[in-house]
Amino acid sequence: MYYIGIDLGTSAVKLLLMRGDGVIENIVSREYPLYFPHPGWSEQKPEDWWEAVQEGIRELVAPVDSSQVAGISFGGQMHGLVILDEEDRVIRPAILWNDGRTWKETDYLNHEIGKETLSACTANIAFAGFTAPKLLWVKDNEPENFARIAKIMLPKDYIAYKLTGVHSCDYSDASGMLLLDVEHKCWSEKMIEICGIRKEMLPRLYESYEVTGTLTAEIARNLGLPASCRVAAGAGDNAAAAVGTGTVGDGQCNISLGTSGTIFISSREFGVDPNNALHAFAHADGHYHLMGCMLSAASCNKWWMEDILNTKDYAGEQEKIGKLGENHVFFLPYLMGERSPHNDPDARGTFIGMTMDTTRADLTQAVLEGVAFAIRDSFEVAESLGIRVERTKICGGGAKSSLWKKIVANVLNIKVDSIAAEEGPGMGAAMLAAVACGEYASVEEAAAKIVKVTGTVEPDSETAAKYEEKYRKFVKIYPAVKELFPEIG
Repeated sequence: MYYIGIDLGTSAVKLLLMRGDGVIENIVSREYPLYFPHPGWSEQKPEDWWEAVQEGIRELVAPVDSSQVAGISFGGQMHGLVILDEEDRVIRPAILWNDGRTWKETDYLNHEIGKETLSACTANIAFAGFTAPKLLWVKDNEPENFARIAKIMLPKDYIAYKLTGVHSCDYSDASGMLLLDVEHKCWSEKMIEICGIRKEMLPRLYESYEVTGTLTAEIARNLGLPASCRVAAGAGDNAAAAVGTGTVGDGQCNISLGTSGTIFISSREFGVDPNNALHAFAHADGHYHLMGCMLSAASCNKWWMEDILNTKDYAGEQEKIGKLGENHVFFLPYLMGERSPHNDPDARGTFIGMTMDTTRADLTQAVLEGVAFAIRDSFEVAESLGIRVERTKICGGGAKSSLWKKIVANVLNIKVDSIAAEEGPGMGAAMLAAVACGEYASVEEAAAKIVKVTGTVEPDSETAAKYEEKYRKFVKIYPAVKELFPEIG
């Protein structure tokens, strides 16, 4: 049998076709527009996602017997607000995870409602990218749209609805809405009241590997798939990526170098960072995880390479980089503001330390190092909680760079494992679909049988010591310039 994993990303949807034994048969992708109506805003049209998904599925299954496709699941960009009216029509473009417009609403939630109340209700505090502040923004700024809301959904769940006619959401993705009681896995009555919505506006909750429905007859005919094809709830992109890299069970770690960057630590037990610098979310394996998220990771490198240097020769630019740990230029990777651990939508990207002998390669290196240093910020929080990570898996577009993996290994001073299929959310989604269809008894069994480590980058003691010194300088830069960011816009 075959299983489809749909990775609904920010720049494109990537669709993966996996055999039951974990072998990838086909991968296709479809891009769609990203809109920036105002500085710091970020939107997409759900209709564009749906069109891309339909086209992608048809191409994906064309080389195989599509009647053998047993299941579909998702890994989706988190936090985005999709609102539907009573006829399930999209009311306005989706407000995305990296949108920074909700600073007033975030401030209201954290300081007037109070971080203690939020953490007690949801295990998290408000971040500008979360869904609840977006709801309050619509309520305050587009009251006519707010009054029309009949259903509140996340991006991947809109696609699931279009496939099945069922309004669903999984616990991992719901964890990032600031509407879920994460510990008890139910919608928070208090947060529903605070946001001025009704419980029936929220979808039914599922574990990521649970079946939410099957394809509608019309959609099955349209896509050339069997109507018996099961659709599993899926997961937020980071939880799905963790499944795809085998980061399930207790004490495992994954770093994702995608558009955003994350550190993901899985746990069988529920736990909360008392300072809420790390998110406490449900995991796609049925348990929990702690996660630190930076808003711009591989997207920093893409911006630098394509928008500033006007080149797509990533490997060629990285070949010019010399010794590691000796660069005198630093880069703050806050191009869209920052989440973990600063929670500052006003933060901006910053180069510092340039001199007349600074080279193009120095700046390219600083971008790669800046992202690694920002990921280490979240590692430092984890260590303060008594969590010692000695090795990590790595995935995402940035993980294709051997140099970047080497920098990460030395900045964090841990072993970095590469895996055979670096497809992250798409692979994890396909694995969830396989579990939902009974191919595997559990997510952990699927991970144990499918995920293979192909290589490990180990830190060099001398290079790691140099990066330790550089990191101690890096952490001083943001506090020194923080007060300037609101002034410069």
